[in-house]
Amino acid sequence: MDRAHGAIKAFFAGKAYGVHSLVLEEPDKEAVRRWRRGQPLPLRKASVIARAARTNYVLTVGLEGGEVTQHDAAHISGYPMLTLEEMESVMYAPFSNADFNRTILSRGVDLADVACLPFSPGWFGEAENGRRLVKLECFTIKDTANFYMRPIEGVIVVTDVDTNQVVEIVEKGNHIPIPKAEGTDYRLDVANGAVIKLKSPVSIEQPNGPNFVIEEEHLVKWANWEFHLKPDPRAGVVISLAKVRDPETGAMRDVMYQGFSSELFVPYMDPEEAWYFKTYMDAGEYGFGLHALPLEPLNDCPRNAKYMDAVFAASDGTPYVRSNMICLFERYAGDAAWRHTENPFTGQMIREARPKISLVARMVASLANYDYVVDWEFHADGLINVKVSLTGIVIVKGTNYVNMNQVNEDGAELYGTLLSDNIVGVVHDHYINFYLDMDVDGSDNSFLNVHLQRAYTNGKSPRKSFMKVNKTVAKTEKDAQIKLKLTDPSEFHVINPNKKSRVGNPAGYKVVPAGTAASLLDPTDAPQMRNAFTNNQIWVTPYNRSERWSGGLFAYQSHGEDTLQVWSDRDRPIENKDIVLWYTLGFHHVPCQEDYPIMPTVSSGFDLKPVNFFLRNPVLRIAPYVESELPVCKTPASA
Repeated sequence: MDRAHGAIKAFFAGKAYGVHSLVLEEPDKEAVRRWRRGQPLPLRKASVIARAARTNYVLTVGLEGGEVTQHDAAHISGYPMLTLEEMESVMYAPFSNADFNRTILSRGVDLADVACLPFSPGWFGEAENGRRLVKLECFTIKDTANFYMRPIEGVIVVTDVDTNQVVEIVEKGNHIPIPKAEGTDYRLDVANGAVIKLKSPVSIEQPNGPNFVIEEEHLVKWANWEFHLKPDPRAGVVISLAKVRDPETGAMRDVMYQGFSSELFVPYMDPEEAWYFKTYMDAGEYGFGLHALPLEPLNDCPRNAKYMDAVFAASDGTPYVRSNMICLFERYAGDAAWRHTENPFTGQMIREARPKISLVARMVASLANYDYVVDWEFHADGLINVKVSLTGIVIVKGTNYVNMNQVNEDGAELYGTLLSDNIVGVVHDHYINFYLDMDVDGSDNSFLNVHLQRAYTNGKSPRKSFMKVNKTVAKTEKDAQIKLKLTDPSEFHVINPNKKSRVGNPAGYKVVPAGTAASLLDPTDAPQMRNAFTNNQIWVTPYNRSERWSGGLFAYQSHGEDTLQVWSDRDRPIENKDIVLWYTLGFHHVPCQEDYPIMPTVSSGFDLKPVNFFLRNPVLRIAPYVESELPVCKTPASA
């Protein structure tokens, strides 16, 4: 990064600039696939997104010679994600505006007790073009750490990020009281009633150390898996070159070239002036990885976890270390990967079981009020589970109401749930779109729709009906735009038609959907156009190294012309090609009282599961646990 930093300074030659992203550029995929240990590495380059004089720059910097190549990005609307330094700076902009100060004082709030947070404004038409804006919402921090429960409702400060000048002050809520602080603080040392403490802590102990190794800082090897793991300022965690060992041949077989969270979309469903714009794109606007703060041992990750640091670039290009951003740990909860007991009626008494042990790579991103826990979990049977957990604090809206009987009287629209006195939890969605470059036994793959439908026997059997399987290979991208329906089920396989098993089935992996909430916004609504990846749960596109961010390269105030929907509508051929599977995980959230003042963790995910990939079930070769191999733990009284 130091070399890239120097080259960037030279390129801008004393001009004021900001670095919004500085990462290693992805090498050519074919060069990576051809590379073997001991050979020279491909030429290393840095990919840089910068901004100077209200212009976006996309640069490639050679890390050997320092040469800088500029790429044309003028045809793409929007701006790069906000830097941490910009967010910190713009938070103080309102306090230099006399009208803002008068507005706050008129609410009976001391300016010293006010915190304003910058929220992305979305994009709602040509009038918003030409300026990079934030909309600051303000809270009182008096008497609670949980200031999100004390909004100064209706006050929105529209500010130019490039100049930190206040453009407009929206004041719509001077009749709405500020919710009280009582009972909102989440700190354990603040009186919230009796503390529940388990008598005996629960912990996984590994006296011989972990069963995984990390080589060359990023290559993880565990059981029959190996993969490359790296932090990324936008995606958070990137899994690359995931391979699994074939138990029959001992060969390492390709499963996934690269996987990461490409974009997040969080639209709130309140159309009023102080809320309509809250349609956040957390990866492209803020940086999922930039907001992944150090993990807390024993609570974020178990005792047996190992940690990985990240190196990111500040807004001037200088590198800094984000410690303990990712944790790796083995998980065992007493579940079986497989088990069977033979019934004694057969004359045999056989009991066999295999423990379900997995390896988890975890990151937690704290984006203002919400915390996202992302787990990539690898299983010895070849399955990859990707899980997202939502927790943190629900963002709330101030209201005059203290009881639902008031709402029923005048029929007012809450756009959410009354959670406590003067507090409404606004209905909203969460969507996380995953980029999954599947290379199942090689890069030439196809997408197979295994459609399940009712069929009739037409009198040929005492049965009247049965379920029939029809398999169709997608020829082009539109064939693979999938909206999931419970009443019209399918399985969705990525197969290698060129690699078949002994009995003739193509090697494959299938996506097993969950978290299937679908967007209810109108397709022509501006937020939906910008986040059109939520139009379908599954997409398949041909590999293109420039198509990585499903909400567009410049998501901030984008117009929606550089999205997964636009790319996929080109309807390019995808049969027996190097293809990328995209999966959109979705949550609808209608807040309830148990979400107040903090939100319990809600989780969902999806599986990437081998299908005709192995000749036999790999768990056959997993050794069961034996009591004598485990540590003996004694209670303090008996020790």
